[in-house]
Amino acid sequence: MLVIKFYSHIIWDWNGTLFNDVEWCVCVIDTLLLKRGLKPLGNVADYQAVFGFPIINYYERAGFNFTNEPFEVAAKEYIDLYHTNKSGGCELHKSARFLLEWFCGQGKVQTILSASEKCNLIAQISEFGIEGYFEELLGLGDIYAKSKAEIGADYIRRRNVEKAVLIGDTEHDFEVATALGIDCLLVANGHQSKEKLMKCGVPVLDDIIEVVKYIC
Repeated sequence: MLVIKFYSHIIWDWNGTLFNDVEWCVCVIDTLLLKRGLKPLGNVADYQAVFGFPIINYYERAGFNFTNEPFEVAAKEYIDLYHTNKSGGCELHKSARFLLEWFCGQGKVQTILSASEKCNLIAQISEFGIEGYFEELLGLGDIYAKSKAEIGADYIRRRNVEKAVLIGDTEHDFEVATALGIDCLLVANGHQSKEKLMKCGVPVLDDIIEVVKYIC
């Protein structure tokens, strides 16, 4: 049953939700795997099957062995390669700009809450000239992408947010929304499969344009 709710604040995930970087992420992780003589994931479906948080566990599912090297070495190598050539020439999802403008016109307060390192996040968003749509750009203090729940909770407290929804593309986004006590919408054209997201028990959309059906 479709339920439309009023929200004053929209909290967006970035990677995979607004920013379409999934194929680039497959390319980057496969480059690291091949360098170590490991089997590459090869395609988006296999990537979506192993991706998740904490990131160290995702790396292990992908085939990395951290008895041979520290996780931090692989993580830094990944980030360095990911940010070459403006993140592989990735673009925003097709409906992203329209939605940001639409919700701005509706008087919604919009914020980015990302597991990306904050300086890298700001640099990416600035490339597209969309930073003006957001009240805050919230990222982590390092490159290891452990969790974003704490900075989300701090934002909720500081801004006295009462009616918010988190829009993301992973189970972790659902976990964060649950920890923050807010609603969640998930989009299935990002970093995890629709089948996996459906287990969260919240609306799962095929494209972010569909969020307008749930928000007033």
